[in-house]
Amino acid sequence: MRVKFTINGKLYQVTPDELPIDASLNRFIRTKAHLTGTKFMCLEGGCGVCIVNVVDTHPVTKQRITFSVNSCLFSVFSCHGMDILTVEGIGSKATGYHPVQERLAQFNGTQCGYCSPGMVMSMYSLLEANNGSVTMEDVEKALAGNICRCTGYRPILDAFKSFAVDAPPEDRLARRAMGITCASDIEDLPRASCVGCERECSAKGCS
Repeated sequence: MRVKFTINGKLYQVTPDELPIDASLNRFIRTKAHLTGTKFMCLEGGCGVCIVNVVDTHPVTKQRITFSVNSCLFSVFSCHGMDILTVEGIGSKATGYHPVQERLAQFNGTQCGYCSPGMVMSMYSLLEANNGSVTMEDVEKALAGNICRCTGYRPILDAFKSFAVDAPPEDRLARRAMGITCASDIEDLPRASCVGCERECSAKGCS
């Protein structure tokens, strides 16, 4: 049995003689394809850091369809005929970044960066599967399986919701993406005068 598939356009072939039969796609991507942008953490599909994009042939319609998978749960021997994209395959410093990658950075949603590849690939797959037409609710549901270790969900969701068709161009998401304004945070709220302070307290935010 020889399984053939591509990762970022490069052809790979594997047999049970080369890898254990229970080898995951995540393990193959990291140790054989040497693409370490795809992370691993829980190894049970709960955190989303291992998500990659898959293009496969629908068994009934025979059309090519795209979707995301948790590569830690997906057997590499299930990949026959599939085209797999990792975060390195959609954009990089050398080839230019994908709009999803750029938008996440513009909204300061990268935090420590460990969850970022999985977040990006979830959003990329959602856009690809829906021909770029998604709602803000779609974005929230699609990102439900991704965990941010730094609890930075708001900038991440703000970044990705700015792609939604129901995000009006005049709302704070789009304005923030263009650098025109920023949303008020709790630390931007006016502070009461402090008694005994050596200097004036200030938390002036932008508007």
